[in-house]
Amino acid sequence: MSMDFAIKVLKMCDGIKGHYSLVNQLKRSATSIGANIREANYAHSRPDFISKLQIALKECYETEYWLELFQKAETVKGIELSDLSHDCGTIRRMLISSVNTAKQNNQTE
Repeated sequence: MSMDFAIKVLKMCDGIKGHYSLVNQLKRSATSIGANIREANYAHSRPDFISKLQIALKECYETEYWLELFQKAETVKGIELSDLSHDCGTIRRMLISSVNTAKQNNQTE
C-alpha cells in the first residue's frame, strides 16, 4: 500500500508547476514512508523494528502536512488530493496500530 501511495504522489507531483522545494519535500516524505516500512522488515531487533516504524509514522505525518498545504494553497485538484489524504490517513492508522502492537509484544517478552 505504501508503494502505491508513493507512486500516486510522484505522479501528482509531476503535474505541479513551480513550488519546486515544496514538491521535493512532499516527494521525499511520501517515498520515505514505504522505505522505512521496508527497512523495518529487516530490523536487527524488536526495538529497531519499532524505531523504523516510528520513523515511517513521522514521515506519514509530514506527508499529511504537505498534502494539506497543497490543498489549502489550491495548488492541486481537490479530488486527487482528497484521495491521497485518505490513503495517507489509512497508512497512518495502520502504522499506529503496528507500533502499538510491537510495543505491547516487546513488553511481554
